[in-house]
Amino acid sequence: MSKIPVYLMPGLAASTAIFERIALPEDIFETHLLEWEIPLDNESLIDYAKRIVEKIKHKNPILIGVSFGGILVQEMAKYIDVRKVIIISSVKSNLEFPRRLKIAKTTKAYKLIPMNLILNMESLAKFSFGEKVNQRLKLYEKYLSVRDIRYLNWAVEQVVLWNRAVIDENVIHIHGDMDDVFPIKNIQNCIVVKGGTHIMILNKYKWLNENLPKIILE
Repeated sequence: MSKIPVYLMPGLAASTAIFERIALPEDIFETHLLEWEIPLDNESLIDYAKRIVEKIKHKNPILIGVSFGGILVQEMAKYIDVRKVIIISSVKSNLEFPRRLKIAKTTKAYKLIPMNLILNMESLAKFSFGEKVNQRLKLYEKYLSVRDIRYLNWAVEQVVLWNRAVIDENVIHIHGDMDDVFPIKNIQNCIVVKGGTHIMILNKYKWLNENLPKIILE
C-alpha cells in the first residue's frame, strides 16, 4: 500500500526546523516540508498559494499548516484535491481574529511595525530584559529563518487583510488553550490542547506525535 503524503507548512517567517520533533510513523506516512518563498512584487495571497501548490507532487495529500502557514494551506486547498487540511495554532476565518488584529486592519497600524528590528536579533536583545525573554530570542534565532524585510511586510499584511469570512467546516483545527496570538475564546470548533501556547508545535510535540496519526486517519 502506498504511503499517505503529508505536507507541512511552518508559521510566519519560520523555518522547517519547527517540525524537527514531529515524527509520524514512516510505514504509513511520507512527510514533506514546505518552505516560505520570497513574494513577488504585489503578489496576492491567492497567487502565492498557487505558486506553493506547484511544489506538491502527490495526489490527495494531507496539508498541515501552523499559524500563518495554516492560513496559507487553506488557500492552497482551493486549487488541488486534498485528503485533509489540518491547521495548528491558526484561524479558520477572519472572524476568529483577536480584537487587536481587527483594529490593526481598520487603522492600518500593522504598517508601523519596525520590521528591521525583527530582522536584527541583536538589536531586539538590547530591548529585552530577563532570562525568559532572552530564551525566547534564542528560539527566534533558531526557528525564524526568513529575515527578508519584503517577505515580513508582505506576510503581516496578508494575515491582517485575510478576507475569508466563511469557515470551511472540513478543516481540522488543533489549538492550544493558552495561545496568546490567537486566543481560544475567539476560536470555534477545534481540538483543544491543554497548556498549548502559540508555539506548541515545539513544546507539545509529544501530544502531536501521539494524536496526529489518529486525526489524519479518522
